[in-house]
Amino acid sequence: MQVNWREITAAKNTFAALYAACEAEGITLRLSGGPEGDVTCYSLNSINAPHFQDEIASAPCITIVGGPHAAACPAEVARYADYVVTGEGEHTLPRLLRAIKAGETGPVPGVATKAGICPPDHTVFLPAYPPFSQFKGYIEISRGCPFGCAYCQTPRIFGRRMRHRPVEEIARYAARFRDARFVTPNALAYGSDDGIHPRLDRVERLFRALHKNQIYFGTFPSEVRPEFVTDESLDLISAHCANRRLHFGAQSGSDRVLGLLRRGHTVADVEHALDLCRDHGFMPVVDFIVGLPCEEDEDELATLALIREVTRRGQAHVHLFIPLPGTPMANLRPRWLLSETQRDLGRLALNGKISGSWDDPERRFYRNR
Repeated sequence: MQVNWREITAAKNTFAALYAACEAEGITLRLSGGPEGDVTCYSLNSINAPHFQDEIASAPCITIVGGPHAAACPAEVARYADYVVTGEGEHTLPRLLRAIKAGETGPVPGVATKAGICPPDHTVFLPAYPPFSQFKGYIEISRGCPFGCAYCQTPRIFGRRMRHRPVEEIARYAARFRDARFVTPNALAYGSDDGIHPRLDRVERLFRALHKNQIYFGTFPSEVRPEFVTDESLDLISAHCANRRLHFGAQSGSDRVLGLLRRGHTVADVEHALDLCRDHGFMPVVDFIVGLPCEEDEDELATLALIREVTRRGQAHVHLFIPLPGTPMANLRPRWLLSETQRDLGRLALNGKISGSWDDPERRFYRNR
């Protein structure tokens, strides 16, 4: 049975991980520019999903769709795909492919079809699966997030309990690179039992195991949360890591809005993180979401003021709110930005102080290729 993987830029790291998981089961995924062979697999987010819907619906082969959008909207995706992986894929995808090859017609746990949804019967144990094999990718060191931010799909897909890959395994795969970069919801939560209280001793153990690498930690694609930025954590990164930038999320300059978003930190935490970055010689790169439906004018202006403060010391990454399926804010729409906000964001962008998009949300993600 020939199994293809639809090549999509936004899903490169997913492909690396699932190629390795399937390879361990004796299944080879073949990169493809379109649906062909016996089976073609897709991993889609909620921005690029509409661009592939017609292709999948008219595919001349069996189609399997996973990814954040499939996990959030399995019944919708099952209307045009043959099979939908509704959550983590390392165990489910090989299991489904074996069932298809054997001609089995019964439900597969963690898979939706037009006939209905069969709930998953497992949670992936990260040490059981390699982060990549022949196709290299970033090393996922942690999965899950205890913070249920109202706009975010991560805890809805991977759960609120953090799972960590062992230090030894991370070091073994990092040895294939000069630079060590990681995938994690919050880099400084590595090794934490609850994901809320840091275990810097475990972070330091990871760093020491990676002494042959140039370590990039707390920068893309492994940002941190502002309340995890402390003298101790920055001393640790300074001593062991190559990056002099630190990427963390503020999202709003209003404590009222942060509370409604269930962010779990305050504006004071963000300001303190900015001060600490300055004191330790790090450039802060701070994420913001504008156009949040729960904002009032004063909230938006408070966010704009915090963006200005960030850009005096570092850079801001600004995006328009996107209502992601499966989240508490899925059915809300972005608020129209004040003229002052649009003017100042444009000026800061022209001066190279901010990046992102606050007029076209699709620029936040790769659309297709």
